[in-house]
Amino acid sequence: MPAIERSFVPIRGGVVHVAACGSGRPVLLLHQTPRSWDEFRDVLPLLGRRWRALAMDTVGFGDSTPLPAGQDSIEAWADAAHQLLAALDHDRAIVVGHHTGAAIAVEMAASRPERVAALVLSASPYVDAARRAASVGKKVVDEVTASADGRHLVELWAMRQAFYPDGRGDLLERFVIDALRAGPRAAEGHRVVGRYVMEPRLGLIRCPTLVVAPTADPHAYPHAARVARDIPGSTLVEIENGMVPLPDHMPEQFAAVVERFLSGLKPA
Repeated sequence: MPAIERSFVPIRGGVVHVAACGSGRPVLLLHQTPRSWDEFRDVLPLLGRRWRALAMDTVGFGDSTPLPAGQDSIEAWADAAHQLLAALDHDRAIVVGHHTGAAIAVEMAASRPERVAALVLSASPYVDAARRAASVGKKVVDEVTASADGRHLVELWAMRQAFYPDGRGDLLERFVIDALRAGPRAAEGHRVVGRYVMEPRLGLIRCPTLVVAPTADPHAYPHAARVARDIPGSTLVEIENGMVPLPDHMPEQFAAVVERFLSGLKPA
């Protein structure tokens, strides 16, 4: 397996932390809220056998510099990802996003189509007017208030436990570590998704697109077919029993689905 390399890449206003593996066509991996590159820790070396796999920390998460207060948006996060690719001299890349990362990937392809060769949208949200209206003032997952006795840690664990496979406390520990590092952005990231005007952006995507639907993800699976329908020429693939933490829950299956799709693309 190729080794994972980690580095900090300067962009406007700060740095982006990125973990990279392998060589070849660049494949950018974008994590869900409030995770970090660690969500793809086990996927990176699998994809790195044939591609240059890059897992970045979204600005404000992991070790990447946050944007100034009030500037977080899917559009701004997508722009930061494009800045990273430009700094690494990648004119075009394949973009793979999971949950929040899928929304960022949509915006990357819609705003700069010449720079996105293909998309993989895993457990993508579908944010239309109804969801935006329902999100206003609503408490979101991962929203806890820090307390001196640490009870917020138990509350955070309990909020996520139902979405994780039984007996995989190790995955929950990795989640909690990332959530604590994100601080208030652990909840704010979900609000950023809830504000995104997504539905008109889907129709602007012209690159080959794979929509991945984990069947045991109650947030994403119900509208996966709608996401695929709204993207011209996209393909929908289900991963049986896949849950919210799909890339670190089922890394081999996740990587295999991505690899099959990438193998069918035309040469760069």
